[in-house]
Amino acid sequence: MRRGGAIAAVVASIALAGAVPASAAPGDGSAYGVDVKVTLLGQPAVTLGPLAAANTNGPTHNTAVSANVPGVLSTGVINTSAVRDDNSGSVTSKASTADVGLPLLKAALGNVGAKAVEAVCTATQEGVKGSSTLVGANLGSLGKVDATPAANTQLAVNVGPLHIATLILNEQIKNKDGSLTVNALHLKLLGGEALGALGSGDVVLSSATCGPAAPPMPLASGTGMWVGFGVLAAIAVPVGLRFSRRRSAA
Repeated sequence: MRRGGAIAAVVASIALAGAVPASAAPGDGSAYGVDVKVTLLGQPAVTLGPLAAANTNGPTHNTAVSANVPGVLSTGVINTSAVRDDNSGSVTSKASTADVGLPLLKAALGNVGAKAVEAVCTATQEGVKGSSTLVGANLGSLGKVDATPAANTQLAVNVGPLHIATLILNEQIKNKDGSLTVNALHLKLLGGEALGALGSGDVVLSSATCGPAAPPMPLASGTGMWVGFGVLAAIAVPVGLRFSRRRSAA
């Protein structure tokens, strides 16, 4: 009887732990607007960000009024979000950065910027996918770019014959844990001491990471319902035996 009561208590605690929330823990997601880590030739290293970081564990939404690194980057408003649905297990992460300017590239390409750059990452039971949107993008001498560039579009930034940097549009990175990171715009400085070189490091604008989605298990239906019934049965049987034995003893 004591053993049965102990088992019932343990099972009851498991049942309560599983009941809040009423589904399996969903996957994680995160987003940020700006991350700068560069070392320009002849200057100290510059680090800024990640700015306006959001996470499914909180804060799920974030905003920054602007970002400014003189000679490197300027932006307007940054909005981010990372939200999970505890019922379906899905995750959606977004990052949008307005009024982007990249004065760092002016000497090589002319005026470079965009009215807005946005990254979106969505994880559902069907899989993980991402996309990027560049509104009103101006890449100077590199020419026009599609508003929804293909994944991992790479554009070389050259000064004469020298390749000094790479612009990656709609960068999509599949992480080892099954999640996906989408960077709307990623500028990689290649370093070196050659004439025209800018320096080394990275500038990332609008980044969203999500997934993979966790399998939902609502207690109201499907597998969760049968698990719930099994837990209740495990609790009820020892309790029922206890009452029966007491009644027989009487």
